[in-house]
Amino acid sequence: MFKRFLSYYKPHMRLFIIDMLCAVAVSVLSLVYPTITQEMMNVYVPAGELDMVLYMAIALLGFFLAKALLNFVIQYWGHQMGVRMQADMRKDFFHHVQKLPFSYFDENKTGTIMSRIINDLFDVSELAHHAPEDLFLSLLTLTGAVLLIGFRIDWWLALIAVSCVPLMFVFVLKTRRQMREAFKRTRERTGEINANVESAISGIRVSRAYTATEHEIEKFDQANANFVTARGGAYKQMGIFHSGMGFFTDMANLVALLAGGLFLMYERINPAQLTAYILYISSVITPVRTLTAIFEQLQSGMTGFARFDEIMNRDVEAEDKNAIEIGRVKGEIEFKNVSFKYTQDDVEDDSFVLNNINLKINAGETVALVGPSGGGKTTICHLIPRFYELNSGTIYLDGHDITTLTRYSLRKNIGMVSQDVFLFNGTIKENIAYGNLDATDEEIEEAAKKACIHDYIVQLPDGYLTQVGERGIKLSGGQKQRVSIARAFLKNPPILILDEATSALDNITEMEIQRALNELSQGRTTLVVAHRLSTVKNADEILVVTHKGIEERGSHEQLLEIKDGLYSHLYKHQFKTE
Repeated sequence: MFKRFLSYYKPHMRLFIIDMLCAVAVSVLSLVYPTITQEMMNVYVPAGELDMVLYMAIALLGFFLAKALLNFVIQYWGHQMGVRMQADMRKDFFHHVQKLPFSYFDENKTGTIMSRIINDLFDVSELAHHAPEDLFLSLLTLTGAVLLIGFRIDWWLALIAVSCVPLMFVFVLKTRRQMREAFKRTRERTGEINANVESAISGIRVSRAYTATEHEIEKFDQANANFVTARGGAYKQMGIFHSGMGFFTDMANLVALLAGGLFLMYERINPAQLTAYILYISSVITPVRTLTAIFEQLQSGMTGFARFDEIMNRDVEAEDKNAIEIGRVKGEIEFKNVSFKYTQDDVEDDSFVLNNINLKINAGETVALVGPSGGGKTTICHLIPRFYELNSGTIYLDGHDITTLTRYSLRKNIGMVSQDVFLFNGTIKENIAYGNLDATDEEIEEAAKKACIHDYIVQLPDGYLTQVGERGIKLSGGQKQRVSIARAFLKNPPILILDEATSALDNITEMEIQRALNELSQGRTTLVVAHRLSTVKNADEILVVTHKGIEERGSHEQLLEIKDGLYSHLYKHQFKTE
């Protein structure tokens, strides 16, 4: 983890070196002030040399101006470096998340992931900027102050000045674990709040429709209270830490003042040396205070980086080294002894959604998957583009094991239209263009015409540049579905998966969209998942899928002839209901 953290400095080494050189210069200038003061008090003030006193004062003013300029560089460019490193981490994080398997998103909330990419990395950037600079500056200043006290005043006073420092570091080590755990709990609770807010806002129409606003408020209040408790624990540890460190620094001041006074009393040092000694003490105490602040920042920043590192260490959808890029396929699909379950830690056979499935779909055929919910129809569809990995068995595409193909080239050949349409927050044009990001305006319009939505779009004030809102909230269900169909037309894939593409629509809209889907299916290998059996009567083959596997298969007419067959029962029940 530490090696990965250091790697983010490499692209910004120039800024880092400038920052560190400025820190060194500031440290040196901080040590000049007590030295010049001692010289003035020892030599020029007793001798009454006013000119030299003024020259010294002007020199100090120059040093202070230089110090101010250097501090500006440290603050501005140092923070620029931190922000750029944060941007690099965020970019790597986002790229990595885009490649994580679908199972990761099944297990983790969107708000929690967002918390890691935004909240956690902010503290990491502060750590990246301040920690090396402050650590180096503090150690240099502390070492320089002690050496100057020893060489210019008295070595015993130098040892007394740092006598409390070892006790401080022992105290720091004692409180380290509690602070780290406290910061970790705070970050976890922050992620929970983000997840609650994301879920509540996304589902606000549902919560209001079911008069569950108070319930959502209670859920948020509980998460908020958990955060307050966790943050309170962190502040408690911070309180213990800062009060303890404050006590040690006060003790260091007291010991130094007492020792300096005694040394002056017994004439081991003169008043000018005492003045310089008191000023040097501030150059000892200030770095120690900075080091304690770094420690707190280190706990917060490294806790955030640990959470970042945890995701970066998650395995992505790995490609086989010998995976091949396949061009446009014919569309022949075959399942051989395929078994799959979502929970990898459960070894019970009844946890398998699919168990030893065998299935062959010829190129250009339309195959319908019907049956009760939970039988594995959608799972079959999700396994073809390798959204999930098989537990056993093989899926072939045009005779190729799909695990030997690159995911990009595999998914390039597959178009999906599902019941739960997702539209990105952008324009209608941008959402259709997801089918082919290089498509021209004419191609996008042609796809919209085939999906029967062009006429509606051109009537809008902004036409194809109309904003659809978050998740397409500004469009009706049928309009969103047509946009998703236009997206599939634009992609023009040889394999088409229609997963309950019309089940949530009214009959008239369903009929219109069904015509568009029928046109889209022409000349393609098509898998149709449907509960309304009237929409799949014309399929080349219908498979009845249950938790037992594929129980029945055949054409619509063949399945109706099976006495007491499941398809026949479902069809007659639906027909009677209609």
